[in-house]
Amino acid sequence: MSKLRLGPIADDKPVKLQLELPGALHRDLVAYAQVHAKAVGLPEPLPPEKIAVPMIERFIATDRGFATERRRSS
Repeated sequence: MSKLRLGPIADDKPVKLQLELPGALHRDLVAYAQVHAKAVGLPEPLPPEKIAVPMIERFIATDRGFATERRRSS
């Protein structure tokens, strides 16, 4: 089984955000969701809008430049 950066996804109260994605990115999100579902034992893949959120959270949490600037401006 492949080792993904994204683990199980917690359910949280959402805030609606509407955006457009390039078709290729949407296809990649769908493919990632399929691999993720197999890796964590989900019966079916999460929809792209559910898989994108934890990916963005993980990206922000591991962005050292952002963390530095955020601490600096606090």
